[in-house]
Amino acid sequence: MYNVFHIQKTERAVLKIGTDIVSIERIQHSKKCFGERFLQRYLNEEEYENNPSASSLAGYWAAKEAIAKALGCGIGSELSFHDIRLHKDSKGAPSFTLSPEAEKRFPILQSSLSISHDAGFALAVVIIDVTLEK
Repeated sequence: MYNVFHIQKTERAVLKIGTDIVSIERIQHSKKCFGERFLQRYLNEEEYENNPSASSLAGYWAAKEAIAKALGCGIGSELSFHDIRLHKDSKGAPSFTLSPEAEKRFPILQSSLSISHDAGFALAVVIIDVTLEK
């Protein structure tokens, strides 16, 4: 049996899953209508400077929504798009970090993020191992 996460017995932890799917065309349309202002609304500077393709933009949107869903709050006053920072490792695998303020509200032990796009849609799935308050 393959264990995705190792949870220490001394901590109260739980795995949370979030998923989101978005039409790439919807993101393209929003970019066309609202221009750079739309991108700056949900991308951090590093994400914005990478000049992502339409499918990557949709993947970023889906990833941030999936993360917010897994954390149980959605995008809003507790967690903004800019609180979530997406990264890729040397092999292109996605991951994320939270802003220091969001890290205090959401104590994450481990996480795994997957983003895919095909047939006009972008999909993201995240598994987050969070510590529960005692």
